This record gives sequence, C-alpha cells and structure tokens, in this order.
Amino acid sequence: MPRRSRLAVALGLALLSGFQGSAEPSPPEGFLGSHVWRMADSAFGGLSAIELSEDGQSFVALGDKGMFLRGTLQRDGTGRIVDVLAGPIRRLRAADTGEPLASRRSDSEGLAIGPDGQAFVSFENRSRVASLDLETGLTRDLESHPDFATLPRNGALEALAIGPDLRLYVLPEDPAEGRIPVYLWDKGVWDAKLTVPRRGRFLPVAADFGPDGRLYVLERDFRALGGFSSRLRRFDLGADGLTGEATLLETPFALHDNLEGLSVWRDDQGVLRATMISDDNFIFVQQTQIVEYRLPD
Repeated sequence: MPRRSRLAVALGLALLSGFQGSAEPSPPEGFLGSHVWRMADSAFGGLSAIELSEDGQSFVALGDKGMFLRGTLQRDGTGRIVDVLAGPIRRLRAADTGEPLASRRSDSEGLAIGPDGQAFVSFENRSRVASLDLETGLTRDLESHPDFATLPRNGALEALAIGPDLRLYVLPEDPAEGRIPVYLWDKGVWDAKLTVPRRGRFLPVAADFGPDGRLYVLERDFRALGGFSSRLRRFDLGADGLTGEATLLETPFALHDNLEGLSVWRDDQGVLRATMISDDNFIFVQQTQIVEYRLPD
C-alpha cells in the first residue's frame, strides 16, 4: 500500500477509535476465535497471505514487502489458536541475481502452494505472478498477460489460488469493468475467459480452493469512519466456469482488522474452516490478527 494510502487509513482508524464506545460489534454466526500475533522483529507486519497445512497446524505467511516465513499454530483442546511459533523472516529474491527484490517489485500480495509443494506469488505494484522456491526464496516471473500492465498499481493482482486441476487462478483487486476477471494459468498460457460478479463496494483480496474443490474469495470494504468489513464468497468450478455463487460471511465494520489472507481447510472433526490473516500496514493503530470461522458445506 502506498505511503499516502497508509496515512489515510491510519487517520481514519485513529478517528474511529476515538468515536467508539465500549460496545463492540458482534461477530456473525460461525466465529471461532481471533488471535493477535506479535513478533519482536522490525520486518514483521504487512502480512497479506497465509497457506495452512491440511491439518491446520503449520503455515506459510507472506508479507507485502517481499518477505515470507513459516510457522506453527498452537491450539487448545477446542482448536482455538493460543500461540504462534514462527520465523525466521526471509526475503523474496530474484532468481537471476540472487538479490532481494527491488522495492518497486516487492509488493507481494497473494500466495498459493500446490500439493507438490510448489509455491507461487502474485504481485501488485509491478503486476505479475512468479514461482517461489520456499527453500531458497528465489522467484521466477511467469509470462505476463497484456491486461496486467493496465491494472492500477494499488489494485492489481491480489488473490491467488491453485485449483484441483492444478491450474493457477488470480484475481485483481480493483478491475476496471463491472465483473471481476479471473485469470487462469495453464500450460504456460494465461486465459481470461472466467469472471465472477462484483457486488457492491467489496473488492477481492485473497482466494483459495477448499478441500471441497470450490473457490473461496475473500473481499474487503473500508470506510474511514467505519473501519474494515470482510466478505467471503464461494463458487463452484465446472465446465460452465465459476457458478453457484454463495455469500458465506459478511462481518460488521470494525469487528476485525484488515483481513487480506485466506486458507480453507477441514479440522479433525471434519468441519470446514476459513483461516484469515490481517495486514497491519505497519501502522500502530492496526494489528496482525489471525481470525477463524466455521463454514457450511
């Protein structure tokens, strides 16, 4: 997020905190818990994506300043997160030089990890998708799509997911048209035939395919004197494209922080869960929160 935008968010949230009374908005049905994650490292923050293991214990998190880290979620007997063990923070690097990505190319937003462990990252400022070696941090850009160069720098490729067909799906945050394009990477070529409808002011910030093979899209709305609201929609993937749209979750403004990362999985009871992480924008009035909701099948 550009410095000017961060300052605007900080001012709005500071004013909001001054206006709020003791009453807090109530979470919608399915809320399982929220954990504030703190880490004694100046590079920690700005987390924009999270990918959990199948059992919901280990994870990889991505920050929007070209960094990533691995960790483990410590849970109590009810499955609620009570602690996070993670680190060290590692930089994304260019494969051709081995050096950390230049600042203008390090706005990493989306993360997707396939069943074979191959990872991919989407970038916003210089719109592109790259493969990521989680052992070395080296990134290699995929071929681009002509549309990527036309996307706004603060509204480009945010939401990234790997489908059950092992193809990549990426959505821009702020598309120019009324529908949201879903770019599909298959065998070295981007396809722009898929779309999902845009509903209201919400914009996509993360995506994941759940264990049920459906596409989950996390969306965000922000109002200066209202804070953040999050919405989660689900789509079926089939021969006719993305269909069966369902809104599973819409949170009140100011209930959670700036949720930007999403991972959908099943717990040991077979319950479908959405784990989301917030981007604190490196602003003192925000937090890195890990928020979980139970989802319907």
